[in-house]
Amino acid sequence: METKREVERKYEADGADVPLPDLTGVRGVAAVHDEGVTELDAVYYDTADLRLAAASLTLRRRTGGADAGWHLKFPVATGIRDEIRAPLSESLPASLAGLLRSRTRNEPVAPVVRLRTSRAVHHLTAPDGTPLAELSTDTVHAQRLPTGRATTWTEIEVELTDDTTGADEALLDAVEKRLKKAGIRRSSSPSKLARALEETGTDVPEARGGTEGDGTAGAAVLAYVRTQVDALVALDPAVRRDLPDAVHQMRVAARRLRSAFKTYRKVLDRAVTDPVGEELKWLAGELGHARDQEVLEARLSAALDALPPALVVGPARKRLRTWDRTRSGEAKSRGLVALDSARHLALLDRLDALLAAPPLRPAARKKAKKALPKAVLRDYRRLADRVDHALALDPGTERDLALHEARKAAKRARYAGEAATPTLGKPAKRFAKRMKRVQSCLGDHQDSVVARAALLDLATEAHEAGESAFTWGVLHGREAQAAEADERALPELWDRASAPEIRAALTH
Repeated sequence: METKREVERKYEADGADVPLPDLTGVRGVAAVHDEGVTELDAVYYDTADLRLAAASLTLRRRTGGADAGWHLKFPVATGIRDEIRAPLSESLPASLAGLLRSRTRNEPVAPVVRLRTSRAVHHLTAPDGTPLAELSTDTVHAQRLPTGRATTWTEIEVELTDDTTGADEALLDAVEKRLKKAGIRRSSSPSKLARALEETGTDVPEARGGTEGDGTAGAAVLAYVRTQVDALVALDPAVRRDLPDAVHQMRVAARRLRSAFKTYRKVLDRAVTDPVGEELKWLAGELGHARDQEVLEARLSAALDALPPALVVGPARKRLRTWDRTRSGEAKSRGLVALDSARHLALLDRLDALLAAPPLRPAARKKAKKALPKAVLRDYRRLADRVDHALALDPGTERDLALHEARKAAKRARYAGEAATPTLGKPAKRFAKRMKRVQSCLGDHQDSVVARAALLDLATEAHEAGESAFTWGVLHGREAQAAEADERALPELWDRASAPEIRAALTH
């Protein structure tokens, strides 16, 4: 597969023969070259209920032009999309089908629109001949499939070239200003497919909202749950594409959902949510191997780089790279296997079913501003008990385990505050921030515990290979010191985080 970042804007044009203004001199444009007319024929695919269109995704099979093949487009921001390309074939390539799996589930995709486009292309070039942008005037003939309803229009596209997509959009702004003076306006449709569906009388389902609704606890909690479910679905292809931070964000969405089910157990029936929560725990665990390895490798690499050269004995960096390569490859594969499993699709279906028929308890009818603070403070008291228990223990393995349990409680309290923020505002937001600070301190401590175990493994491997284990011993000692520093910092941090005014504000 090949990925191309599209930065483009579309404009409305009346009639097929559109007079374009002279664009030479516009922000470094030295010349405008007529590249002739290209005939394009594209068939767009979707499920019967237009799930892809509802999510602003487009899947097409196109012939004609220099990029004939299968194209799958993901929205990035307004006017910016990532286009994933696969070679031309009769059926949908498995690589693209996988990227759509969280949306389509077990529903097949079929042709929904055919677009035949006559594209008149112009290249805007710099003084040295470098292409800056492509301007195309498209005469589009759209046909809704299978009904045969048809429509025709003309539009103009201006797209930055591959060499300029990393730059700001000042060139597009300047071109737009010139087009506007010529009476050419920005298109009201985000894509050709969207316009074709609209003009052939097809209603596209609206994306699920995340508003608070009627002010009840049930509406507020469901809005938060809905946001996290949508994130799980949207992040699935990002994980498959190995985009930065995608695994972490998907894992966080799963954890937020599971925490919400537990925190707001008086709002949503645990008989329904507990089994779903167990499946979310499984998913987060399968994704977590890759994320945990990534975090661990970064920590050990930074620690190794911080050592004076005299303390780096033997091929330590090579040993670390080999150790990480084996584990990270296995971890990523494990996560992808989980996403491809029937179990994952079943989880997504169960989440959709939960939203479609929420298992609301009587407390769901209470006002959110009354019910949510009680749930948040219940999680806070749970965290307080765990912190107090951990700090009462002597340093050692038992305290490490207790601090890890406190970390999980801090995370849940933080998520509870975040979920309540749309309802409770600044008090909940401040509470969540303070819980995050506690979580970060406890997280650093746990990272040190995990790092020390890994350093013992590295030392063993080095020794068995006839290498010196000295460097790994030095790093182990430093990690132990870091953990002790976290333990010393925790009491004062906890005192600040548990300030009475925060609790009072939540219940005001």
